[in-house]
Amino acid sequence: MEYRQLGTSNLKVSALALGTMTFGEQNSEAEAHAQLDLAIARGVNFIDTAEMYPVAPRAETAGRTESYIGTWLKRQPRDKLIVATKIAGPARGFSWIRNTPRIDRAQLNAAIDGSLRRLQTDYVDLYQIHWPDRYVPMFGATSYEVSQERDSVPIAEQLQALGDLVKAGKVRHIGLSNETPWGVMEFLRCAETLGLPKIVSIQNAYHLMNRSFESGLAEMCRHTNVGLLAYSPLAFGWLTGKYLADPKASGRITLFQGFGQRYNKPNVPAASKEYVRIAAEAGLSPAQLALAFARTRWFTTSVLLGATSVWQLQENLDSAEVTLSAEVLEKIEAVHKVYPSPAP
Repeated sequence: MEYRQLGTSNLKVSALALGTMTFGEQNSEAEAHAQLDLAIARGVNFIDTAEMYPVAPRAETAGRTESYIGTWLKRQPRDKLIVATKIAGPARGFSWIRNTPRIDRAQLNAAIDGSLRRLQTDYVDLYQIHWPDRYVPMFGATSYEVSQERDSVPIAEQLQALGDLVKAGKVRHIGLSNETPWGVMEFLRCAETLGLPKIVSIQNAYHLMNRSFESGLAEMCRHTNVGLLAYSPLAFGWLTGKYLADPKASGRITLFQGFGQRYNKPNVPAASKEYVRIAAEAGLSPAQLALAFARTRWFTTSVLLGATSVWQLQENLDSAEVTLSAEVLEKIEAVHKVYPSPAP
């Protein structure tokens, strides 16, 4: 396993990380612990979760993922692991999480204390804002609509409260998720102006069918040393090819109605078919092709794996040994020209 520096932090994270959004919904506690054991045995040192998990989110299960990780984490050498979690924002209306979640001081304090309690640890290595407090187009929306703007907690105020969590020792480093270039730069500007902690990472979707990160955000990451944590590297299963063989195959898209709308786009099946073909010609599984591509981009620090079974996780972890040839990369670029980011 390769280990990479996460932005300007002192964290060296594995190039493949374990995402955990299935724990507590599609996976039992025992299955979650089996995945964690396998990941660590294969060299993964980075575990990512969130207070709203599992997915699909609902009041009955909120926080269960962190709790499952906590019962495992208490038996591990804590200082050998890098644990990341996230605070939910107001955009998605999860009223069961502190009524109406906001990224203000009171709710940040409540959120981190709840996460630490469930995780059974005194600190998290990386604390992330799951999505912005302000309006931004996300989760499949691509156009900024001025009419959707709303009141939001000023970024400087959010950063000051996060800085106090760092001072208190509850958080080692801070990061963002589902952010835009403007948002990242404003957090960095406030940090420099006010002498507050700098964000070290951004966790955004990045995969063969969503390469929107490669424009403004990639340039921003390069010049500010902010690391990408790439989520959904398999495009909710589309890049495994399973939905080509069986449109009703088991997965989050079919299990949770309306959950995968960002992948319900006209060119997704056609692009998926082409990437599956390239993988077969290269002697790789479709998942290994997709994961190797995301892992080896110059701007990627770590790729978040998500699996519902140990055998799926095993296959995904095997991609750590895969290097794509120049010929394969040329074929990928040819498909990208025909179907540029069909599922942004």
